[in-house]
Order: sequence, then structure tokens, then C-alpha cells
Amino acid sequence: MFKSLSILLLSLLIFSVNAETTVKESSKKTQEEKERELVDFNSIQDVLKNDQLSKEIKKKDSKIKKIVKKRTSVNLGRYNVPGDDFFWSFFSEYWLVKNAPILKWDFQKPDYGVEETFKFFLEKLGHYEKRFKILYVNSPSVFHFAIPSNPDEYIFLISVPFIRTLDLTKLEISLLLFEDYMRLKRGFFKKRVAVKGLKEFIGSNFHESKKLNMKILKKVAMKYDEVVFDKGFSFKEQFEVTKDMGNVLKSDLKLWSTYYKMLGKIDDLVKSNILYRTYNKIYPSPEMQINWLKPKNKIL
Repeated sequence: MFKSLSILLLSLLIFSVNAETTVKESSKKTQEEKERELVDFNSIQDVLKNDQLSKEIKKKDSKIKKIVKKRTSVNLGRYNVPGDDFFWSFFSEYWLVKNAPILKWDFQKPDYGVEETFKFFLEKLGHYEKRFKILYVNSPSVFHFAIPSNPDEYIFLISVPFIRTLDLTKLEISLLLFEDYMRLKRGFFKKRVAVKGLKEFIGSNFHESKKLNMKILKKVAMKYDEVVFDKGFSFKEQFEVTKDMGNVLKSDLKLWSTYYKMLGKIDDLVKSNILYRTYNKIYPSPEMQINWLKPKNKIL
């Protein structure tokens, strides 16, 4: 019996050991499995690496595109004609330089103090934040004139021989400048110098042709010369500006009277001094302006 029991226990022991060994061996991963898992992990890592690389490439590509776009834009910008906001400033200054020998603006002159007076004058009449340049010319070729510049900016020409001959005060000069300002505000000058194709030319780009259309610029320059030195403005335009002046100044009797009397001084000069007879061609005419302003009931 003991012998049989011993054999049974021995058999159980052997089975137990074999079973444990089998369990342990079954829990172990094969080399192939390990390699497969390693390969799978490496594949994931490769995907992640490739994804990061792809993102980096996209970033660099986007950056390069922006640089190229900016460079292209800068290159194209070199061929831009100034837009309407800046074309007139650019061209008016070009015209002033071109006509420096005639206008004679480069000379020694005292400070007439007109800038401060005119600024105060504009603000008194409700015209705030207006920028302007007053260019004194030592020539009778121009009496007084305003040419366009940047938005809310104006370039005024005033003849020193003209204001000296008339012995104009700072207030009278300011009134003359204001008349020119009103004329410019109405757009009369721009209309008179506009040539065919100018509207399309302003703000255009000549990158493709690589050649600026100088014909248009020459035509505009000729129109500037024509209006400033020769033809000036029409009776209709002068009438409208004179009426504007009368309406604005009528609320201040002193200003209105000063303007009215100043026109009388100019009219006398035009009729008596041969140097200033062409004044009527540019601004027709002081005598007519006086008649247009003359009140029904005399208030002077």
C-alpha cells in the first residue's frame, strides 16, 4: 500500500513540476513575438518621426512661401505709380522743381509770419487739422495759387513782388490763400489738368512693361503750366468761388469788408500796372468779383 502511495505521490509531484514548467514556458514570449512587437514599436516611432518631419517641412514651406510672396510684393511695389492719395503731392513737387527757374522760389526771404495767421484764420472758420505749405516766389509770373498735395494738405504759391506792390497785410494774404483753398476744394484744378488716361494711370503698376508711361506725365505737366501761367479758371468757376467766399465771410463783417476792399486794390493794380494785366486771364476778374459780392444795401 505504501509502495502504491509512494508511486502515486511521485507521479503527482512529477505532474506538478511538469505543469509548473509548462505554465512558465507558456508565459514566456517567443523571440519572433518579441521581434514583431519591436518592429511594430519602431514602425510607430517612424510614423511619429515622419509626421514631425512633415510638419517641419510644411512650416518651412509656408515660411518660404511667405518670404517669396513678400519679396515678390516688394519687387512689384517698385513699379507702382502712387495712388490718388499721394500722386498729387508727388507730381506737384516735381512740377515745382521743374519750374524753379521761372518761379524763382529759391531765394532769401524774411519770415512773413503768414503761416501762423493763416492757420488761425482756417480754424476760426471751422477748417481744422489742415496741413499746408506756403511757397514764396520771387516772380510776377504767378500771383497767388494753390496746387494739390496729399489729403487735407495744400501747397500755396504767393508772389512776393505781388504782395509788396499791393502792400498786403497778413490778414489780406490769408484771405487770398483762403480763396485759393476754396478753389482747390471744389476740384477745379484737378479737373483742368486731367488728361486722357490719367485716371487709369494713377495707382497702376508697370511691372510687366518695365516702362513708365512718361507721355501722360508730360501732358499733365503741360496742363499745370497752362492753368498756372496762362489760362487759369473760367468765369463760372470764379463766380462759384466768389459766392463761396461771400457766404463764408458774411458772418464776420470785418473779414467780409477786408476781402471786398482787397479785391478793389487788386482791380486797381491790374488796370494800372502792365506787369499784372494777365491777372484777369487767371482769375476773371476782380471787377466782376466786386459786382458779384456787392450787397443790395451798402454795408461798408
